[in-house]
Amino acid sequence: MRPTNAWRNRSLRGLALSAATLLAGTGGLGAQALRTNTDPSFGSTAQTDPTPDATDAAPSSQTQQAPDTGTGTPVTGDSPEGDGGLIRPARRSARTTPVSGAPNNRTLGALLRARAAPARRIGSATTQVTRQITQTSPTDSRLTPVIRSPVVGVPLPSILPPVGIQTSSFLLGGALSPTLSVDPAYAPLGIKVGSFTILPGFQQSIGYDTNPEQITRLAAKPSVALRSEADLAFRSDWSTSALSGELRGSYLEYPDNPAASRPNGAGATRLRIDATRDTRIDVEGRFLIDTQRTGSPDLNAGATTRPLITSYGTTVGATQVFNRLQLSLRGLVDRSEFDDARLGNGTILRQSDRNLNQYGLQLRAGYEMSPTLTPFVDVLADTRVYDLRVDSTGTRRDSDGLTVSVGSSIALTRFLAGELSGGLQHRTYNDPTLRDLTAPVMNAALIWTVSPLTSVRLNATAGIVETAIAGSSGVRTQAVTLEVQHDLLRNLSLIGGITYVASDYDRVNISERGFSGTARLDYRFNRWLTLRGSYVYQQVNSTVATASFHANTWLLGLRVNP
Repeated sequence: MRPTNAWRNRSLRGLALSAATLLAGTGGLGAQALRTNTDPSFGSTAQTDPTPDATDAAPSSQTQQAPDTGTGTPVTGDSPEGDGGLIRPARRSARTTPVSGAPNNRTLGALLRARAAPARRIGSATTQVTRQITQTSPTDSRLTPVIRSPVVGVPLPSILPPVGIQTSSFLLGGALSPTLSVDPAYAPLGIKVGSFTILPGFQQSIGYDTNPEQITRLAAKPSVALRSEADLAFRSDWSTSALSGELRGSYLEYPDNPAASRPNGAGATRLRIDATRDTRIDVEGRFLIDTQRTGSPDLNAGATTRPLITSYGTTVGATQVFNRLQLSLRGLVDRSEFDDARLGNGTILRQSDRNLNQYGLQLRAGYEMSPTLTPFVDVLADTRVYDLRVDSTGTRRDSDGLTVSVGSSIALTRFLAGELSGGLQHRTYNDPTLRDLTAPVMNAALIWTVSPLTSVRLNATAGIVETAIAGSSGVRTQAVTLEVQHDLLRNLSLIGGITYVASDYDRVNISERGFSGTARLDYRFNRWLTLRGSYVYQQVNSTVATASFHANTWLLGLRVNP
């Protein structure tokens, strides 16, 4: 009895049926062949011509003989009818007599091995080791601490050059900015929020001020000083383009002299869009908050409160690079507002006539002579438009200005970096009673690393500032700040700074000279906690007797960087 064609099926059921049939037909011969079979391994092309077994010697009546081709070799193939498509092996014309004990591929063992599927490969040691190395999950960047860079590029000047409302008190009080450099072991860590690194800070100080109102020495009323300050810096972690900013606000409270309490703040945010490899779009927003001191010549009378001054604006521009040539065009819009002041007799001094908008268009062309030196020419055309056509003195103060300056950006490795420029500004006023005004302009922001322990920073600015004094076109103002930091220890820094301010009112006999000196000590307990002590001396000498003053301020506080 021959096996049915179910043995052609590779399923387990077909194999079992074939095995049962063959066991019944071969008996002990199949078992002996199973023990002695040594046919080639699975997949080999070398095959031995099988010897006809008992089933071949007595073919079934349903089996047809393959036709002869004339060469003595029968054709192989499926029978068109009969045994259900059973393939019979082709037979040679001269058959070889098998050797006694030779393996027989028609035995059960050979058949099972020929029809069984190869063993599944689960894996190897090499694959497992390679997978462990190449498929290890990377560390989440949000869990990696980001150390705050103490100095990123060139710091912005402490004042905003396009705005014409700077005051002597703001220039003197804003002499020292944050520490120039911090040892990496004590530098604040950033907080990762999405694709941004945020660097918050808070400081609370207590001290004493001999003249919080910044008035004449005879009228000064000392007080305990409480200063609360908060700042926030942030930057993006994008592969292209960038968004960053620095915001700072503080409030000085004097319990013994509440009228002298006042806010102070400044900030800027910058967005850089890398449109193409050689084209960049820049957007900047800025604000400034300050107060007028009660003895200011612009108040024209003794005031009992410090009026609030606010200024905010934006700049939008584009920069195109042509090999070594850089061209940039920017548009500027700024708004300045003045609060009303209360005089000593209880009346209100209206200052809404001083509110103004400033519009400007700035063109800069620079040529990169080397990676460390890029000289440039800067042209700024602006116009200042007041909310009221005529102020309280009957003067039309709208004006147009043109500023031309020449300078260079400097990047001498890590030792000296920054930007320095100087030129002239000319203003033409709409009111015929106000003569044109020409004054030198200057902008400087330089950092000099003298040694790994000592750093020096220079900020300077000069320009024409608006005024409310009748008959005066404006105020020529210059301000220079020099700061030096020396690290005694990795976590102990000494900082000293001086500021000089000169203001000259046009066509009136009013001039002011201001000076301030600051000393500060920073002791960092760790990355997030710092003990800060400071002393500030301020002095202003003015041709107006009620505008001169000097003051001493001591503060001791704790700064926290979460």
